[in-house]
Amino acid sequence: MIRFWLLFFALAWLGFWEPAEARRARFKPTPPKPKKSEAEQAIEKLAPGQNINIDQMSGKWYLLTVASRCKNLLESGFKVASTTATWTVTGDKVSVSTVRKLNFECWEIKQNYMRTKTPGQLFLKGKRPAENVDIMVLETDYSSYATVVFKRAGKMTMKLYGRSSEVPDNIVDKFEDRAKTFNLGLDVIFQYPDYGFCESTEKVLDLT
Repeated sequence: MIRFWLLFFALAWLGFWEPAEARRARFKPTPPKPKKSEAEQAIEKLAPGQNINIDQMSGKWYLLTVASRCKNLLESGFKVASTTATWTVTGDKVSVSTVRKLNFECWEIKQNYMRTKTPGQLFLKGKRPAENVDIMVLETDYSSYATVVFKRAGKMTMKLYGRSSEVPDNIVDKFEDRAKTFNLGLDVIFQYPDYGFCESTEKVLDLT
């Protein structure tokens, strides 16, 4: 019994004299999460424009401007190809046919966006959850321009479309000003050419 108490007090004494650095290391509190920037908060709060009617988005759109930190765009050195997107709304589905040049060939890329319960918001399912994309129409008059956001995993790309290959300067200025609120400045804004559009396609990539 005496041996037991001697051992107990010896262990207690050793624990008491544990170096302060070791005690602090064991009981080190979890550091607080870094505060989100204003841009990150703005992206989280993103919502489609009020009273957006997806049915009226049907038809052909010309891609005019993109604001994005997409790695592929940044590495391309601002070399972008003229692009069109045709939306066909059928029930709960929006079939999108994107036509552009890839390696000097005209490609058609087919995708299906699904409607959601939120007016003006669509959903593109990825191969895994991290690749899912929320698509929101932020602003449009349906007849001349549309600002659309593609949001995935906390990051976003903002696109300006036109019913023709040109829109008034005030629309472009408004797009660029809004992009700045998401930390997408002029250094990551890509102007797409208004010429050289594909009249027909040679290859098809079906992602539906």
